[in-house]
Amino acid sequence: MAEAVKVLIIGSGPAGYTAAIYTSRANLSPVLYEGIEPGGQLTTTTDVENFPGYPESVTGPDLMAQMRKQAERFGADIRSGMVTTVDLSSRPFHVVVDGTTEIKAETLIIATGASAKYLGLPSETKFRGQGVSACATCDGFFYRKKDVAVVGGGDTACEEASYLASLCRKVYMIVRKPHLRASKAMQQRVFNTPNIEVLFEHNTAEVLGDESGVTGALLRKNDGTEVKIDISGFFLAIGHHPNTEIFRDQLKLDAEGYVKVEPGTSKTSVEGVFAAGDVRDPHYRQAITAAASGCIAALDCERFLLR
Repeated sequence: MAEAVKVLIIGSGPAGYTAAIYTSRANLSPVLYEGIEPGGQLTTTTDVENFPGYPESVTGPDLMAQMRKQAERFGADIRSGMVTTVDLSSRPFHVVVDGTTEIKAETLIIATGASAKYLGLPSETKFRGQGVSACATCDGFFYRKKDVAVVGGGDTACEEASYLASLCRKVYMIVRKPHLRASKAMQQRVFNTPNIEVLFEHNTAEVLGDESGVTGALLRKNDGTEVKIDISGFFLAIGHHPNTEIFRDQLKLDAEGYVKVEPGTSKTSVEGVFAAGDVRDPHYRQAITAAASGCIAALDCERFLLR
């Protein structure tokens, strides 16, 4: 027998937890499944300095633990598990968790976030977890006083390079274009850090390594010449893709796969299904905007159920 729930929240970052806080305070008894990464991407960051109310900053994991606790305080039922299939063809929606647990949900709030992109090189896959990482703040510690490289030229890449520069001996930034895409402030930070070297107009041809892990990278310049750098860590910072695979062909998505919502709301193309956080936001991707959209989704959901 499938369990019946009023509000099912999929995902557990700032968007999911905020939606759980609001819907539980509205006595809607939400059930939230945390997914593959409990707490979302924020659990992979160190200090969060721009979340209002924390003048001395707060770590990502601490902030997520507090949001989770707050949701539970108001009665949210937070469970570990991953939603594996959904059927949005009729209400209540039919959802399967971990391939076995069946749930019938009157409404659905999607807060599945977005995941880091990789270059797609076989050598990159081979050394993933052995020197190849998409999270400097999770893994930077292992490369203390060593040489590393960061791929990318946006704000995230500059942020990761700056963080790594505080730990590592040298940080190479591998940038495809002849310029950085990052904001002026972030560019300034990079150019003012003596142990960051920006390699403009370079692409990664191959990640090099042996049984101990990454030992270097073979780079190809835009003019076709190749150069080898000696590094112990190879960090990706080239963007994200939304975690919407299970909703494909059931919800309207944009060209990049982000969930489309009605402007000014969290309403998706299916009545009773709402989206919040990075899964619908390719532009801002901040903890505060994700939390705000979780609040919007919860209020939209509550109004929908009151109709």
